[in-house]
Amino acid sequence: MIDTINIDIKQTQNSKLNSVDFNDIEFGKVYSDHMFISNYREGKWGGNKILPYGDISVSPATPAIHYGQSIFEGMKAYRSPEGEILLFRPLDNFNRLNISADRMCMPHVDEEVFMEGLSQLIKLDESWVPSAESTSLYIRPFLFSADEYIGIRPSVDFDFMIITCPVGKYYSKPVKVKIETKFARAVEGGTGYAKAGGNYGGALHPAKLAQENGYDQLIWTDGKEHKYIEEAGTMNVLFVIDDVLVTAPAGDTILKGITRDSVLTLARDWGMKVEERKLEVTELIDAVKSGRLKEAFGAGTAATIAHIATIGHEGVDYDLPEIQSDSLSHRILNELNAIRTGRKEDKFGWVHRI
Repeated sequence: MIDTINIDIKQTQNSKLNSVDFNDIEFGKVYSDHMFISNYREGKWGGNKILPYGDISVSPATPAIHYGQSIFEGMKAYRSPEGEILLFRPLDNFNRLNISADRMCMPHVDEEVFMEGLSQLIKLDESWVPSAESTSLYIRPFLFSADEYIGIRPSVDFDFMIITCPVGKYYSKPVKVKIETKFARAVEGGTGYAKAGGNYGGALHPAKLAQENGYDQLIWTDGKEHKYIEEAGTMNVLFVIDDVLVTAPAGDTILKGITRDSVLTLARDWGMKVEERKLEVTELIDAVKSGRLKEAFGAGTAATIAHIATIGHEGVDYDLPEIQSDSLSHRILNELNAIRTGRKEDKFGWVHRI
């Protein structure tokens, strides 16, 4: 049980709730009424408050802008059939945020700041949690430098914030991806395992080039030889080869995804063979050509499961078998949705009730 912290709450007088069409929610375009803020000053967290969502004031000299000293998390809240609000694995996001903080020379966020700030914010904006099929409230906790100093050194002051937005499906159909063999998302010894803002900024250009050539996203390969499969866009990527679920091991260059872990846990619980190992690009392409690759999919908070329809490599597009209702990725997606919305028993202890 965490300690309760004092949070100063200023409620909005101009709710945007009635202007939102919850049957047609574009991802990341509509934000809830309030936001949570906590300040790290003189070595401790304080000044906890919930304010109406709006612009914030930062120094133009903050290292968050100049040197990318900024990290974030992504998580979701769901509405159960009984109307309860359920969070999916929030403590895993809390722990991963602090792993990222270590890598980026930032202070750990206190558990009571993270969990109590999150809980009170969601309670205040509970009407923003949608109930329609395939909808949820996306939650973005983030931590950034609040220093006013452009010298290069670890910052002293920081701000932690949480904002939320109702969302629908991230992808409306199976995606077409290209195996990237020039640009790198991450390298050994780098920040690939952290959710650092710069990781994603650096991925925009190669992703844009792929999209200009008709692909939805990339499959990233290792930054040294471009020999091994790593991630897919902003998600972990998994493959069913023969009857084995294969994915790259989390490590220096690969984010330890919470959805990824959920997928692997369910697969193992169902008795499926799972291999967390290096997968060569040549092995993957051979599996596609021989028909041994049954399905491929991305796993991440935003999309949950993103089915892959086509894999492009060296100018050739390989179409994958059409996803069937009994495919592993469909079964996992349905199982996760049922657990997250309280329609099925949560035997793994993943769900946190607000």
